[in-house]
Amino acid sequence: MTATLIDGKALAKKIRERIRAETLEFKDKHGRPPGLAVVLVGEDPASKIYVRNKGRACDEVGFFSRQEHLPTETTQDDLLSLVKSFNKDDSIDGILVQHPMPEQIDELTVFRAIDPTKDVDGFHPVNVGNLCIGQECLVSCTPSGVIEMLHEYGVELLGKRAVIVGRSNIVGKPMIQLLLREHATVTVCHSRTQDLARECRNADVLVVAIGRPQFVKGDWVKPGAAVIDVGTNFVERNGKRVQVGDVDFEPAKEVAGWISPSPGGVGPMTITMLLVNTLRAARWHTE
Repeated sequence: MTATLIDGKALAKKIRERIRAETLEFKDKHGRPPGLAVVLVGEDPASKIYVRNKGRACDEVGFFSRQEHLPTETTQDDLLSLVKSFNKDDSIDGILVQHPMPEQIDELTVFRAIDPTKDVDGFHPVNVGNLCIGQECLVSCTPSGVIEMLHEYGVELLGKRAVIVGRSNIVGKPMIQLLLREHATVTVCHSRTQDLARECRNADVLVVAIGRPQFVKGDWVKPGAAVIDVGTNFVERNGKRVQVGDVDFEPAKEVAGWISPSPGGVGPMTITMLLVNTLRAARWHTE
């Protein structure tokens, strides 16, 4: 069999169309659009692309977008001062400080400085804690995008065995809580897991976010499983730089029931869920 392709790009477009319509309603009611401030410190090429794409996404749905590009040598105090000014700015509903940040800046200190109701990345300890105890909060964008993808394609989660490969604060750990909310039985794997292939083969739902190109092989996938590939890696092929995921896609798609590609899967959903979080925060601030 060949797996159903989970098209994150198409789903992201569908959600953005809904956000655009809801933004018009919000603006009519409150006299302003939702606002997102994005801060980039330094010259990291990938970060520049991400920030530019976030600005374009805001324009697409009608948000107000403010971007601040600070030099690499920016001090932590100067960055914190900017964050605090955005906390007080009523036109800004969401604040995102792009990471990685330069070495002189402690990222956790910066994340803690953001007003939790404006923390659209979902990294503030208040939001992380509320997620763990099942309270309303802003949730990290990539994991929440994964859940949206599974829902859209009718993947059953209740009572199913879900395996997460990767335990990062950005994806793996919040993914645990979101899958538990769906009443899945969750196993978390990482670099020290014994017999990782066996753990993956037990998964009805396999979420891979390990950052290693094509690491999960096709014969690690349970027949009929849903496979979500969070990985974004670049490899050289025939003299060209191409993007691949953490899953060996071609053999895996012949075994899985559903599979997300990379590119075109989780990536478009991450920025889309950032927009969802910003609109949600705007409603908190005005209603």
